[in-house]
Amino acid sequence: MKRVIKALQNVPYRTSHLVMKQTFKLLNFPIPPVLKGPGMARRFPEIIKLTGVTKILVVTDRPLLSMGLLDSFLCALETNGIEAVIFDNIQSNPTFENVEAGLALYYSTNCDGVVAFGGGSPIDCGKIIAAKVTNRKSIEKMRGLFKLTSKLPPFFAVPTTTGSGSEGTIYAFITDVQNHEKLAIIDPKLIALATVHDPELILSLPPSLTATTGMDALTHAIEAYIGKYDTPFVKDNALQATEIIINNLENCFHNGQDIHLRSKMQQAAFDSGLAFTRAYVGYTHAIAHAMGGYYSVPHGLANAIVLPYILEFSRKSSEKKLAELAFYSGLGEAMFDDETLSKLLIEKIKSMNANMGIPKTIYALKANDIPELAKRILKEGNPTYPVPRIMRFQECCDILKMLCPEISQ
Repeated sequence: MKRVIKALQNVPYRTSHLVMKQTFKLLNFPIPPVLKGPGMARRFPEIIKLTGVTKILVVTDRPLLSMGLLDSFLCALETNGIEAVIFDNIQSNPTFENVEAGLALYYSTNCDGVVAFGGGSPIDCGKIIAAKVTNRKSIEKMRGLFKLTSKLPPFFAVPTTTGSGSEGTIYAFITDVQNHEKLAIIDPKLIALATVHDPELILSLPPSLTATTGMDALTHAIEAYIGKYDTPFVKDNALQATEIIINNLENCFHNGQDIHLRSKMQQAAFDSGLAFTRAYVGYTHAIAHAMGGYYSVPHGLANAIVLPYILEFSRKSSEKKLAELAFYSGLGEAMFDDETLSKLLIEKIKSMNANMGIPKTIYALKANDIPELAKRILKEGNPTYPVPRIMRFQECCDILKMLCPEISQ
């Protein structure tokens, strides 16, 4: 009887998922052209010049600027007759205030384009700054699906991590500091006009960020694959990304100067971005967004920690797909059954986390906050994300308790 009641409770969610899956099939999601190879960031301004941009807002962060990582790119902009205006006032989880400050600088210096140079945070912030230029509405009114009415001014992305794949996605995330909430803006207009994958830019990425951004990309790929929007395009890109990350991330963690490994991880992040932008994500992301909004926990770290818990929660409902991912990644033999293969994948993810120093709990999570967090997580996840198993309030609280160091240790 309980199973029947649960099934009936799920009907509105699954109906929504079915409608959205058909809607997504009809939408056109452009794939930005990618300039690939060592040193290509220095050539990228030649692409930007083709759009007629003469003064561009460069959205980045101060550590990258102080490291000199932008120097050759900025020189190449100047060589191509493009004036650069630097905006580097960005937090790890960008805020409304960051966007407004960047927008004010764009207007005051008469820029006519935006390039985001950095990881997911500068790219998300750059997207929203560009969106605000041509969409005269508040960030709150941009929140959700397809709320942008006008295309962005010329927008480009130069990723320097291998996690978000944001340069090719329809997503941008922003933190509302006042309400301790992370908001999503979702629209095909947010996809960059062009991007560049230059492995030289990520050779200096610290091992800890290599680990968390890589696991972020793995989360994108797996949640896209096991969800209900798994079209052939989604499955192909998610499979490829998963195989690369499973078999190369730990080596990249230990051998960060290997340019071939760095190139592989760039491709994996991009492929996983292409997959999840057409398939959504799942509860791992809902929890990670709550941790980012409430405690400013870095997104990649939160995803890395949470992923095994969510896969265990939904394993039986996604057993066949998890088994496919495991087998494609070389984790088992053809004679292994789906149950064994699905468990092998989860154990592999746990061992990767352990080997790269990723903890099992979220350091900032407080036990007293769990009920409120669970409400926010389920408000985001249900029915938005086409997850293999619907989560209820108490189930969410139970997972948060396992993630909470005050309770689990």
